[in-house]
Amino acid sequence: MKILIIGASGLLGKAVTEELKNYEIFTPTSKELDITKREKVEKYVLEKLPNIIINCAAYTNVDKAEVEKEHAYNINCVGTLNLAQICNKFNITLMHISTDYVFDGKKAQYYSHKEDDELYLNPITMYGITKLQGEKNIINLCKKYYILRTSWLFGDGKNFIRTIIRLSKENSEINVVNDQFGNPTYTVDLASIINQIIIKQIPYGIYNATNIGSTSWYELAKKVLTYTKSNCIVNPISTQNSDRKAVRPKNSRLDVTKLLKQGIEIPTYDNALERFLKIELKEM
Repeated sequence: MKILIIGASGLLGKAVTEELKNYEIFTPTSKELDITKREKVEKYVLEKLPNIIINCAAYTNVDKAEVEKEHAYNINCVGTLNLAQICNKFNITLMHISTDYVFDGKKAQYYSHKEDDELYLNPITMYGITKLQGEKNIINLCKKYYILRTSWLFGDGKNFIRTIIRLSKENSEINVVNDQFGNPTYTVDLASIINQIIIKQIPYGIYNATNIGSTSWYELAKKVLTYTKSNCIVNPISTQNSDRKAVRPKNSRLDVTKLLKQGIEIPTYDNALERFLKIELKEM
């Protein structure tokens, strides 16, 4: 089994690379493999002939995407278009990492894979718009694909939890939004999900892939500071009062039942958070 991991140096890519180290893997840098350059990608793929391409690369800066629209479009749309066409041409399975931000956040319950939830595929950010178009490129052009919608990633890299720990050391009080809800997801667990999908060869399609359970950013911050025994006070604020260029979906909770029915093992986010913080505290 030969696997090409695109975006291997990123937050998720590092975890995926570690999880799949027993396979024959290729982990080119963005300079070595720019997915927006069709001819160069095809040449690289022909040289390596992978069985699976895992695309962890994306333009993910939600606020900057509102300004750098062309850059976000090139990576999230043109890049996926190229990968979809190439994978289809050479009969390669494409596993693409998408996002909860393809939804508008207006549903009260969890987003599942039911047809009714397609009505909520109305992203409210440029990031979400480009990621949804990337999904459509894959669905329309690639026969063998997995689209994994994930959310609120944390792991070995810049992430919300590390930011909260840092801010709690620098301030006696911090403000965190309390009206956005989602599924915190440990990159190590998402990488495990990816490996399980490869091993079990579950049916192709779109899957929600997060840790089990949901919370708000405010409640998550409180859990982090409780665990780290910080005296910093967390103040709840509304999204309206947060200084962000891009509006976030209020609810982006994802239902992972479809993966669970395929026998994929998924830990709760509480369990994941505890495991991550144990490592963080040892290294601090």
